[in-house]
Amino acid sequence: MTLVFVHGNPETDAIWGPLTAVLGRDDVVLLSPPGFGAPLPDGFGATMLEYRDWLEAELERIDGPIDLVGHDWGGGHVVNVVMHRPELVRSWVSDVVGLFDPEYVWHDMAQVWQTPGAGEESLDAMLGGGLTARTELMASFGIPADIGAAIAEHQNDDMRTAILALYRSAAQPAMAEAGRALESAVARPGLALLATDDPFIGANDNRRRAAERAGARVAVLDGLGHWWMVEDPHRGAEALTEFWATLG
Repeated sequence: MTLVFVHGNPETDAIWGPLTAVLGRDDVVLLSPPGFGAPLPDGFGATMLEYRDWLEAELERIDGPIDLVGHDWGGGHVVNVVMHRPELVRSWVSDVVGLFDPEYVWHDMAQVWQTPGAGEESLDAMLGGGLTARTELMASFGIPADIGAAIAEHQNDDMRTAILALYRSAAQPAMAEAGRALESAVARPGLALLATDDPFIGANDNRRRAAERAGARVAVLDGLGHWWMVEDPHRGAEALTEFWATLG
């Protein structure tokens, strides 16, 4: 068995450290999407579908069976993969299934990034400062200082380019259109993590509706926010372990 974790924006794989430490497994693979802790390859446009294809290619190189876990945009890539190539995994977990609900509305910051000019200005302010300023920004999100510093080291021009391209490729109605295939995810057992205090993924009913269409169980992380894996890694690990135990 191989556990594969995929992170999101504006992160690196350092975000998984506390969770994987609690899991205590030796079969863990951390994948860094291009631009998010890994270089942007020449010719890579950083669109939603290109990230899907990138993840599929990575999974094809990993010995299975694979239990795939995604957070934030990493969770979006996971859902896109299991809608398109479910045979690549044994199971999947995502904390952003609600993005694919037809009524999902992008959060305010995403809408700024999707706006030419305003998006560039926002990311210049967010990522353009020094390491200390970027680390402090991560800390303001509730991310521990050591993990925030590790993330901040990789918040560079590649990440800025990737954020703009990815969010603009996913501007509505793109997510709603992608979500038309949610029922295809039923082909593999899925788990939708519902952190109740996450302000970015839409209303809880949207998330539950999307999870039901995808055939996914729902694990409620009551009182936890977007970065649940560092806020309470023990509860996150418990939800994952309980789900994997149902797979036989």
